[in-house]
Amino acid sequence: MNVTTWILAGGVSGWIGFSYLRFNAKRGLAISIIIGMAGGLLGGAWLAPLLGAVPVNPGDFNPLSLFTAFASAFGCLTVTDMIYKRFGV
Repeated sequence: MNVTTWILAGGVSGWIGFSYLRFNAKRGLAISIIIGMAGGLLGGAWLAPLLGAVPVNPGDFNPLSLFTAFASAFGCLTVTDMIYKRFGV
């Protein structure tokens, strides 16, 4: 259940980043959502346990891990937008 919410949070942050913040504007909405989903998954799976956001029961919902997924998705969107603007790749 947590993995699904991390991916969904990343997709939503990718959509928000494209629509309102104009991240990855030249590459499109689908690329922004995919980058956001990957960032949310990485943030929830790798960063959340490092920050101590592990629930007592493995299937329980944890708001700190959801926030970490949002933050890492926005971080990935920002980094990929900066790389694209710098190198034009």
